[in-house]
Amino acid sequence: MQTGRVQQTLAGCIERTGKSLHSGKVSTVKLWPGFAGEGRYFDFRSNVIPASIDYATESPNCTTLRKDGYRISTVEHLLSALEAMGVDNCRIEMENSDPEDDDHVEVPIFDGSASEWVKAIEQVGLKVATDECGKSYERMAAHVNEPVHILKNGSVVAAFPSPEVRITYGIGFPQAPAIGYQCLSSASFDSSYYTKQIASSRTFCLYEEVEKMRNLGLIKGGGLENGIVCSASKGWLNPPLRFHDEPCRHKVLDLIGDLSLFARFGSQGIPVAHIVGGHALHADLARMLSVSI
Repeated sequence: MQTGRVQQTLAGCIERTGKSLHSGKVSTVKLWPGFAGEGRYFDFRSNVIPASIDYATESPNCTTLRKDGYRISTVEHLLSALEAMGVDNCRIEMENSDPEDDDHVEVPIFDGSASEWVKAIEQVGLKVATDECGKSYERMAAHVNEPVHILKNGSVVAAFPSPEVRITYGIGFPQAPAIGYQCLSSASFDSSYYTKQIASSRTFCLYEEVEKMRNLGLIKGGGLENGIVCSASKGWLNPPLRFHDEPCRHKVLDLIGDLSLFARFGSQGIPVAHIVGGHALHADLARMLSVSI
């Protein structure tokens, strides 16, 4: 359905370099304005990987896109910012600092939130996206007309009919009292709400799980500077938090990034619905919506 506005893209180029969370390697991201109707896509070593649920694969602790043997991982924070800020069309050029790692690259983690991307987008600004003939396109959005839900391994995510985008999210970490049970509900969701209430929330982990994740080859670039760490017995190891419910807000940030993969040809990725979720299954919801709407 129509949203009442045209598709947008960046008004200029953005370039950022930083260390990645899981591989610990340095990568560079260049965001280029895109043509209307192209949507968002990654360009790695001249190989194009659309930011689409069709290329999302199961990956521990991050969202990964894979196509023709090439992988782009930890895309959720960047895509979350692009979706929420209204960057409908964008070419995302990736460069790896390690010349030997020619089939995989990871998006930098920065401080563990989407703040770096939001600030960069605000600095460069947006413009109306046009195709190669100078024509602008209407920004479309999918509407959920019937409830859909997924229940798997004790987690649930659902989307209910709603006249506007709303999000209700809950998490539970009874083993870590400092986190405990948290719930966040938005009356409505737009770029202003995202910028003020969601974008700066950082990724988090339990201290007791750090060694296990490192043994699995994960969080090689992780540290107290790019995430918040909670101990079951000692509480937060690197306070203060930016919000009292920062972990729950960060899960919403991830949710937006994963639902952005539902977008097609410059359309809105987040469906017009009341989305209710907790912990996981974000990509599963985007996948279900892609075949049911």
